[in-house]
Amino acid sequence: MPTTSTLTRTSAPALPVSLDRVSRTFRDTANEPKPVLRDVSLEISPGEIVSLIGASGCGKSTLLRQIAGLDRPTGGQVRIDGTAIDGIDQRVAVAFQEPRLLPWRSLRQNVSLGLPKGTARVEGQARVGALLDLVHLGEAAALRPRQVSGGMAQRASLARALSRGPGVLVLDEPFGALDALTRLKMQDLLIEIHSAEPATIILVTHDVDEALYLSDRVVLLGVDADAPSAGAGIRSITSVPGSRPRDRGDARLAELRVELLDGLGVPSHHQPQPH
Repeated sequence: MPTTSTLTRTSAPALPVSLDRVSRTFRDTANEPKPVLRDVSLEISPGEIVSLIGASGCGKSTLLRQIAGLDRPTGGQVRIDGTAIDGIDQRVAVAFQEPRLLPWRSLRQNVSLGLPKGTARVEGQARVGALLDLVHLGEAAALRPRQVSGGMAQRASLARALSRGPGVLVLDEPFGALDALTRLKMQDLLIEIHSAEPATIILVTHDVDEALYLSDRVVLLGVDADAPSAGAGIRSITSVPGSRPRDRGDARLAELRVELLDGLGVPSHHQPQPH
């Protein structure tokens, strides 16, 4: 497996992210304001892994889009390493639930698309090769997306996101479309990737167990029961004990799981048992 020294970084190291009273309001079909996010403030340290959880429609992906520069907040500001985000930012890379690979290109060619403009050919080939090895796709580099499994395609998507050495990696339900076993393997792979390419990672997930296994902190988003139409804010921030890789059967994680599911409105007697 490649080491950090093998993977020549082409951009920033892990960078801090600051959310300062970030709000986002949309307009409905009658042009009436529809607040989605309200005064979200959060400081994320360089190299930290932070998961965003919350009920469907509470603004998790909307907040992720503000951090990625894919959308602009109505109020407040997102800063990376002290500099305000203003549109697409080369310090940030994004991977979505669907791999979004170009079907007519090989996995190697798809990963190459993420390289910064002007990257020397030899340097680019070396980095793409090292990243494919990192995500265990070295022997599948010449295959096209239709020739590989969903898990392999998602690994290629992660490698493409990492190809320019982002300081911040934004993941929107990256493993949500995978079967349960592949999802567990991808969680372990993400930990390997983070060790070799220690970017700051912010991910959205609906899986509380996944959030606790991967993250340094878990941020629960939700609306205020007294003002449900005002948009979602931060309900709680949970620090996760222990270092990665964690024991999935750790009793401390089980306790936090109950607390987070309770925050999501899932009563204890309705909660499925961890595997």
